[in-house]
Amino acid sequence: MNSYDLIDYISNSTKKTPVKFYVQGEDLSEALSDYDYFGDDNSGVVFCDYNDLSEIRDKLADKLDKEKIEMDRKNSAIPLADYNKYNARIEPGAHIRDQVEIGDGCVIMMGAVINIGAKIGENTMIDMNTVLGGRATVGNNCHIGAGTVLAGVIEPPSADPVIVEDNVLIGANVVVLEGVKIGEGAVIAAGSIVIDDVPPASVFAGAPAKKIKDVDDKTKQKTELVSSLRKL
Repeated sequence: MNSYDLIDYISNSTKKTPVKFYVQGEDLSEALSDYDYFGDDNSGVVFCDYNDLSEIRDKLADKLDKEKIEMDRKNSAIPLADYNKYNARIEPGAHIRDQVEIGDGCVIMMGAVINIGAKIGENTMIDMNTVLGGRATVGNNCHIGAGTVLAGVIEPPSADPVIVEDNVLIGANVVVLEGVKIGEGAVIAAGSIVIDDVPPASVFAGAPAKKIKDVDDKTKQKTELVSSLRKL
């Protein structure tokens, strides 16, 4: 999907505020039979939208003794992805939006945020607290280090996405600006800010990042990926 497709998807989506509505009272099961209710006659939880609460309260009337509302978003335009469709390891606390592609054998670590339209190739690790902005593309057999940000480009729609080709290693806390392409086999040192394209098989470091050398045998040894970490 290009930026205009994603903008259309977001603009025309039904905005939702899903809530968990915890209730205590009497004869609740019958009164809530038309809703997504889990509980018994005396207590339980209704899964619904915030806009349905008034109707539910009216339905319960004097049967409701106590209530509590739990919500984690407001007028959300994009649901989280169905993680079951991915043949990958996804750790707790990762947030993956709908319309995201994740290849087989990937590892998505705790706290990672992957926005709508992003694409991740096979056997790639997205480390802790990494952010892949909208439409960011990462190839096969990559490692994107903890805390790294690949800038998103849903807005402005004319901007090009970040593209990371195969076999790239990016260190921790790197920022890659929109439109940057990182060539196959490149290595980006921790803490770098990448504002220009990176040629294949080169090592970049600094803020802004500059080429410091070509990838050599010593670099490959230091940046070796471990296939067993990607085993499902």
